[in-house]
Amino acid sequence: MTIGDEPPDRVHVLELDSGVADIAGVRRWARSVLPDLEEDDLGDVLLVVTELVSNVYDHAAFPAQVELRSSADPWVVKITVKDGSPSPPLLRTFSPDAARGRGLILVDQLTAHWGVTQLVTGKSVWAVLPCAGTP
Repeated sequence: MTIGDEPPDRVHVLELDSGVADIAGVRRWARSVLPDLEEDDLGDVLLVVTELVSNVYDHAAFPAQVELRSSADPWVVKITVKDGSPSPPLLRTFSPDAARGRGLILVDQLTAHWGVTQLVTGKSVWAVLPCAGTP
């Protein structure tokens, strides 16, 4: 393959409903737009999507959307969740007795890297996962 012959990124965007926290629906959508992922990679992607979208419903503001971008050579999936809140998520330590608070720790462990980009209105939280196969 020569420079310029790389396959284009595949981008899929889902607007999140402010009235209904349908995390299962978001997971079904993500599975449907990434049909070629190996099961292990898909499980990691779905877990990161779940954590980032859950943070929108728990802590952020609408409008909000999730974007999945898959690229080849090397194959990676980038998850981006945009929302209307300027407050960045915080990676915190947690008590072993805590019922919640492990989401970003999971994101940090499962991804090659993740971060937050401030937008004019709100923020974008993104995470990049390398995948084993090829699209």
